Amino acid sequence: MPKRSNGSRPQKPDLAGLRFIEVTPETRSRFEDLFAQPGAPKYCWCMAWRHSSREHVQNDEKKRMMMALIEKSTPVGIVAELDGRIVGWCSVAPRETYRRLSKQQDDSETGVWSIVCFYVPRALRGGGFASALLDAAIDHAFAKGASTIEAYPVDEAAPSYRFMGFRDMFTARGFHEIGTAGTRRHVMRLSR
Repeated sequence: MPKRSNGSRPQKPDLAGLRFIEVTPETRSRFEDLFAQPGAPKYCWCMAWRHSSREHVQNDEKKRMMMALIEKSTPVGIVAELDGRIVGWCSVAPRETYRRLSKQQDDSETGVWSIVCFYVPRALRGGGFASALLDAAIDHAFAKGASTIEAYPVDEAAPSYRFMGFRDMFTARGFHEIGTAGTRRHVMRLSR
């Protein structure tokens, strides 16, 4: 982690040792460790866009639901490891494992994977970590058989949904916009 001295700007992290790990039943403890850290999104356990039989669920129930998905070997995403420590997350999985993500979604399409969430700790923001996480998510989805990757980012000025990433980051990787989801989210796609 970058160190900060009084009055100085934070140092950019050295991302040379960054690696990415798929969350599976064997690696789920790494995912749990990340979400248990201070500042991590343990309030949602990345269940906001996933199928649930109830709309409002307590945090411990969200964790239980996510762990059940992982135990069934349902793809849920990747974690990032830096210097032996799990430090970030991207929810990337087949689109059918999520609830409906946009009004124009065609559920008859196959091979579509969705990127719906990033967790980047404050200390690692602004140094290219989110871009590296996105690149790893793209590689992961295509390696797992995706023919198309869909994402739902916002503009940097957006006051909400920032955890879904920023539009320019996706555009720089060849994603093109196919519509919107609500008033802030862009529906963007990348195909191979």
